[in-house]
Formats: sequence, C-alpha cells, structure tokens
Amino acid sequence: MELREYATILMKNWVLIIIAAILGVAAGAGFSLLATPEYQSRTQLYVSVRSGAGTTSDMVQGANFSRQIVNSYVDVIETGVVLEPVVNELGLEMSASALGAQITAASPANTALINITASSPSPQQAAEIANAVGESFKNVVQTELEPDRESGMSPVNLTTTQVALEPSSPVSPNVMMNILLGLLVGLAVGVGIAVLRSALDTRIYSLRDVESVTDKPLLGGIIEDQDVKKQPLVIRDKPHSAIAESFRTLRTNLQFLNVGRSSSVFVISSAKPGEGKSTTAVNLSLTLAEAGSRVALIEADLRLPRVSKYLGVEGGAGLTDVLIGNADLNDVLQRWGRTQMYYLPAGRIPPNPSELLGSAEMDKVIAELEGSFDYVIIDAPPALAVTDAAVVGHGKAGILIAVSSGFTRKPELEAALSTLENADSNVVGVVVTMLPAKAASGYGYGSYGYGDASKADATLEVING
Repeated sequence: MELREYATILMKNWVLIIIAAILGVAAGAGFSLLATPEYQSRTQLYVSVRSGAGTTSDMVQGANFSRQIVNSYVDVIETGVVLEPVVNELGLEMSASALGAQITAASPANTALINITASSPSPQQAAEIANAVGESFKNVVQTELEPDRESGMSPVNLTTTQVALEPSSPVSPNVMMNILLGLLVGLAVGVGIAVLRSALDTRIYSLRDVESVTDKPLLGGIIEDQDVKKQPLVIRDKPHSAIAESFRTLRTNLQFLNVGRSSSVFVISSAKPGEGKSTTAVNLSLTLAEAGSRVALIEADLRLPRVSKYLGVEGGAGLTDVLIGNADLNDVLQRWGRTQMYYLPAGRIPPNPSELLGSAEMDKVIAELEGSFDYVIIDAPPALAVTDAAVVGHGKAGILIAVSSGFTRKPELEAALSTLENADSNVVGVVVTMLPAKAASGYGYGSYGYGDASKADATLEVING
C-alpha cells in the first residue's frame, strides 16, 4: 500500500480517528482523577567512619571504607529489622513487608550517601515514614551491625544530612503525562481501526480500486449527484452540471474506443441492481445524440425496466412484442423529442426473458438497428443476477460494466467480469458511477466548465421540443 493510499484512508476515517483521540484523552484524564494520589518524601544519611588517630591516612581509609559498606547498608534498610520498629512506632496498620513496598533506598555512585524515599497516599505520613526509617536504620547500625567498641562508640557514624519534609504535590498520577499517553493511544487505536476497516472493506470507492481488479479500460467516472434519483435525465435537466460533463467525457472516450471497431453496439450492464446502469445508458445515449450521432436505445432489462420510466413513455408495445412477432420494429421504435435518439421500450414483461434476448429475432433487431444508426445502446440486466446480459452481449457487441462507488464490491466486479468472459462476451470497459468529486479529480473526470455551454443550451432546446 502506497503512502498516498494511507493518506486517503486517514482522510476518509478522520472522524473515527478524532473520536478515538478524544476518548483516549478522556480515559487519561479519568484515570488521573480516579487514581489515588501518591506522595513521596526523602531523607538522606551520610555514612562515615571514626578515625582514632585522625591522621590524613586514617581519614582516607575511613572514607574508602564508608563507600564500600554503604551498598550493603542500602539492602538492610528494606528488611524487617529496620522496618518493624517503624510500624510499631507510627502505629501503621500494615506489616513490615507491606511497608517495605513503600520504601526505596539507594546510594549515588561513589558516595557515602544513602537516600531513603517513602511513598504514601498521605503527604504527612510519607515524611513521617521516611524520617522514622532513617532513625531506625541508624539505631540498627549502631546497636546491631556496628555495635560500640571498648571506647564506647560505634566505629560507624550516620549523620542525617536531609530531613524528610511533607511534600506539597503528589508524584502520581501525572495528569499531563496520562492525558498525552491517552491521546497517543487513542490516535494509534483510531488509525489502526481505520487501516483494518480499509483492509476488510472490499467495496470500490475510486477509479484506482477498479484498476486493482481489472485491466479493462476505465471509460469514465460519473460524478455523484443527489438530484439524479428525482431527475435522472441530467443532460436535459442539468446540462451544465459536473455530472453532465462526466457523461460527455464518457461519450468522448466511447467514441475513441469505437474507432476501428466493426460494431457500434454497446451493452450497458452491472454486477448487481442499483449501480446506475440505466441512468448511464439513457444519458450516454442523449450525449451521443447531442454530438450529432443517430442513436438507438434499447430497453433490454425485461425483468426490471427503468428506462421507460425515466423517459416518461411507459406502457405500450415494445421489444418483446417485436421478438414474438406481434409488432413491427418500425412501429414501436420512437423518436424522443427532437433529438437524434430513438428509443425501443421493453414492452410487456415476458416469463422467459433470457430465451427472448438470446433468440435469433433479437439478433435481427440489433442488426437492423445497427445498419440504420451510428450507435446502438442496450440497457441490459445485471450480470450476476441473471444471464440476460451475457446473452445480449454475445457476438460483436461491446459490454460496459457500471460499478457504483461505495456500493459494488471488488469480488462482485470480478465475478461479473468472469461471468461475461466465460460467455464469450466482449467487455470493453468499466464506468464508475456515483463517484465523489474528490475521487474523480485525479483522473480528470467531472471537471466543470470546460464544456460548450452554447451547445448544451441548444441541445436542451431540442430535447424540450
């Protein structure tokens, strides 16, 4: 996965990531508020050895001896012999071993100093414990570890160089640190979920997603427009819109594709219902007619015809009547408005659509229309739902697969392409519908304003009659 793809994932899931970060900050702040505060207080002892003669040599030896024994003394501080008297003196409701968990003793390197640190939820108690442990340790050294000699004094002397004071603020919880950690953890979790969602989400969102599935040409990206459901004829109703321009781009690409082809018949299908194939078929036909081509639009989705509804010519005889011999093609073929687009409605819904679409009569209808028109556009059923698209698309006809951004899944597109190719159908390209403008911008689709406005206005007058 490229860096740009990761950036796209983060942009697509920015709300999720921000929510995760906010929750992380809230968790860090909540933990800090609910955690029991801990205070620390420290006392410091200096270890020295009494020198009898007081010569320089004796003093040096004494200093060296102090540094040697101080590490042993550090280990003794956390034992019961030192801590038990502290428990009794302060009346603590804990054992000596439990108190040991609140005590730390250490000696800075190459010194004769011992630092004793006590931790407690109470700042006063932390100071009391640290001082009491220091005094208890001094007593243990002088009475048990280094008892008085004949002179009546212990050879080791411990001096308190720093008395433990009551701390003014707790050492934990560290509110700012917890909030920062919560923020980082929240961001990490949010990004992780976003990447995982992207890895598990097989839906097609962009033109690049199509390229990862097939090497078939990308003929266009139809810009998403919320008004299409109410106004499917965008070439008539919104001739200057971005979606109208994207249909004109599709028309141009199809015209280039048609150079050198022996057939000008194109079947518009999709993997499953709801991907905008009928809308694409109608508006592609209108843009071809807008450019001066004679176009025949066949409504071959005999199971769920939509084109008649879009054009406002529902009812009456149509394709099925021609195929069973009840009507003549020229009698049911209708010119739409003053355009160069002619329309063949589906007619009555038959019980056997696949048989009719795969019949010799259907081949004759297509051949007759191909001989009279520059383009024949066929709106066919979805490829995965039934076999009708493969039946209609056999032979020289080129099939365009419409996939809906954020709706069609990659395995569904793969299955549709496989189904059509196994039926010896000629898939000539893919059209991505309902494409967000940002997803199309990198490919130049959907640019607004470069179309010929005067021509669009003239076409609108022709369509409206």
